[in-house]
Amino acid sequence: MTMAEPKTKYDRQLRIWGDQGQAALEKASICLLNCGPTGSETLKNLVLGGIGSITVIDGSKVELGDLGNNFMVDDSSIGQSKAKCVCAFLQELNDAVKAKFIEEFPETLIASNPSFFSQFTLVVATQLMEDSMIKLDRICREANVMLVFARSYGLTGLVRISVKEHTVIESKPDHFLEDLRLNNPWPELRRFADSIDLNVTDPIAHKHTPYVVILVKMAEEWTKNHSGSLPSTREEKKEFKDLLKAKMIAMDEDNYKEAIEASFKVFGSKGISSELQQIINDSCAEVDSNSSDFWVMVAALKEFISNEGGGEAPLEGTIPDMTSSTELYVNLQTIYQAKAEADFLVIEKHVRNILKKIGRNPDSIKKSTVKSFCKNARKIKICRYRLIEDEYNNPFLPQLQKYLTDEDYSIAMGFYILLRAVDRFAANYNSFPGQFDGGMDEDISRLKTTAVGLLSDLGCNGSTLTEDLINEMCRFGAAELHAVAAFIGGIASQEVIKLITKQFVPMSATYIFNGIDHKSQLLTL
Repeated sequence: MTMAEPKTKYDRQLRIWGDQGQAALEKASICLLNCGPTGSETLKNLVLGGIGSITVIDGSKVELGDLGNNFMVDDSSIGQSKAKCVCAFLQELNDAVKAKFIEEFPETLIASNPSFFSQFTLVVATQLMEDSMIKLDRICREANVMLVFARSYGLTGLVRISVKEHTVIESKPDHFLEDLRLNNPWPELRRFADSIDLNVTDPIAHKHTPYVVILVKMAEEWTKNHSGSLPSTREEKKEFKDLLKAKMIAMDEDNYKEAIEASFKVFGSKGISSELQQIINDSCAEVDSNSSDFWVMVAALKEFISNEGGGEAPLEGTIPDMTSSTELYVNLQTIYQAKAEADFLVIEKHVRNILKKIGRNPDSIKKSTVKSFCKNARKIKICRYRLIEDEYNNPFLPQLQKYLTDEDYSIAMGFYILLRAVDRFAANYNSFPGQFDGGMDEDISRLKTTAVGLLSDLGCNGSTLTEDLINEMCRFGAAELHAVAAFIGGIASQEVIKLITKQFVPMSATYIFNGIDHKSQLLTL
């Protein structure tokens, strides 16, 4: 393969997660447990995206019924190993991916060879029952392997991530206020604003003063007249905007219109967000020789905020487009970039000192990593996931009860309980409710009893689920419908990509798909 080929091959996705993200995908090895439609659809998306290697584990043979819900097997596959057929199909989709298969039932592997899983970056476990999920979760935690559960069941499905801790530098939020420091300008920005006269008589110059300068100057003027404080009440904010309006000398002054629209950036509170405060106060920010690079950088950030930063995070250093003369815009850009660079150098020094202090090579964190961390410091995120065993054995009871009674959430919660109840049912009766013809009424009453028993074990005595939902669950008969499986596979593969590229924020709770009402919800248990 020539060097140019991957660039063109993955062109569109490179625009989303860049070279580093793509490199992380190409280094990753994924293990898939069960290659029914849910597992196959998840892997298909990852193979097309250029994941490094896949290992498909499934002990079943292809049956006639599989042809109706899995595009990756056909007539010629009947009677053959499902893992082999699906693996061959996936390999055809992208010859750059290393693909192999193992004919083995995942449950057997989990029980007999737990160390097998430690070779992978991430395990995608589909269609597993509760006891196997719990065992696998413990195995992957100990081996520090990321784990994503996915399951389709009739018209419902679930996706759940399990990782001890996942840290994100490039969280890429949709809406985030740019870092302009209009309410807390540093000396250079203040000096620059001071050098510009807002009452300039030349109309061209007047309408080409950038709004950043207008707001810095007006905010300073306001604080002088209001004993050092910025507008906070509704009346004060209105008054501040009226002052800006009064400065306009013509109707077509876009820079003043931009200033009025952006005035809320002056009213924001100074300093860091409560979310960032929580991260720097986390016990992990007290670093030692076992700390990850991320926490070393957080420790450096903490020192910076309380010392050189004066309560603020490092400046990002970019400014948005605005109406301005070219000269003033370029000068402004230079001031922001210089401050961001200076902040970065200070943080980098802290990082090197901390590494030295904890006995690690002071150059072990790349300059580019520290730079990216500084640029995104206000947006860093931490996701922690409970062990699935903890969630199953002692969920947050108030939350659980709230979901059961909240009409917005009760169906998603009902499905969550029933997905667990059908596993109990199967353990007791050796088949899923409604899986075989006949005995539907008996299955419905058995499933109801099982669900009520599960609810009381969880501490929700006297709670029940609607008859309709229990009937539906039995009607599903544990079928993996292709449309639902493809949807669940799409969600699961998207989460896998977030985890591997360490970009965007993965789901922090149990995702439930309700195909009856076409609703997706997250349950925090």
